Amino acid sequence: MAVTLRQAMKVGAYVFKQKLKGKRRYPLVLMLEPLFRCNLACVGCGKIQYPSEILKKSMSPDEAFRAVEECGAPVVSIAGGEPLLHPEIGEIVKGMIERKKFVYLCSNAILLEKNLDQFEPSPYLTFNIHLDGMRERHDKLVDRAGTFDIAVSAIKEAKNRGFRVNTNTTVFDGEDPKELHEMFDFLTELGVDGMTISPGYSYAWAPDQEHFLKREQTKALFREVFAPLRARRGKKWQFNQSPFYLRFLMGEIDYECTPWGCPNYNIFGWQKPCYLLNEGYAKTFNELLEVTEWENYGHKSGNPRCRDCMVHCGHEPTAVIDATSSLKNMIASVRGLG
Repeated sequence: MAVTLRQAMKVGAYVFKQKLKGKRRYPLVLMLEPLFRCNLACVGCGKIQYPSEILKKSMSPDEAFRAVEECGAPVVSIAGGEPLLHPEIGEIVKGMIERKKFVYLCSNAILLEKNLDQFEPSPYLTFNIHLDGMRERHDKLVDRAGTFDIAVSAIKEAKNRGFRVNTNTTVFDGEDPKELHEMFDFLTELGVDGMTISPGYSYAWAPDQEHFLKREQTKALFREVFAPLRARRGKKWQFNQSPFYLRFLMGEIDYECTPWGCPNYNIFGWQKPCYLLNEGYAKTFNELLEVTEWENYGHKSGNPRCRDCMVHCGHEPTAVIDATSSLKNMIASVRGLG
């Protein structure tokens, strides 16, 4: 099972608790960026375009702990930049686990093998490894030869040591569904615990602006990507995502964005309004919730920057909330995509 029963039950209980309280807006995943510095220059990423004085900064463990306690989300995704470049990443992860948060440590895996001793296997910790395709495709997108093989070696070693390992794949225009199927088969045989997949979002600072998917392109592509699952043939791929979100990607469900579901906290503060758009920063999480004019975001708002966005950090929370809205939806969610 890509999402552990422990995590599914805790997140489900958390959602029901928020509903009983009558809360309309609440976070599910804290997107924590303790630094922007990275050892790769991926063509679809806008994070490393900050000036050098910003890239040198790192968030302290205490600041990270305050953010997760203030936010209250049951899941923490630690990204960046490359988190393994943070000098105190082991302490940050340990503190999150002590607080019973489900931690997804996102990494390109270049430094993973040499840093595994900083961590201990835990049902609360998952390494989320960036892989955007098989060897040739992935190395091209991250702009460094050999990165795919390093990541695969790190995945094998992490699994050998008893860690949970997921992969994270961003899909761009021009992808061949058959190549993605090959990667899903390969990763399944490799023994990863789950896979996450999402269409890319057109970061304004990203070097490559030509290959981000439009909304109708996304739906058409993902219908081909998930066709083997629908036909119930091929490998038993495990996606670390709600089946409702996967149906959304195929255009079978129309979801609006839930931008407060995955709030972003980084070295500047709480990013407004979401992980992907930057319109300044709030000093507190409550300020982010109360001051942001949420009606101005989402593809139905008319905001041109939201028109084609279908990424998981904005729409997965909507899907998770929908999956817990009725017994019928909960059963459908357990059965998966098929």
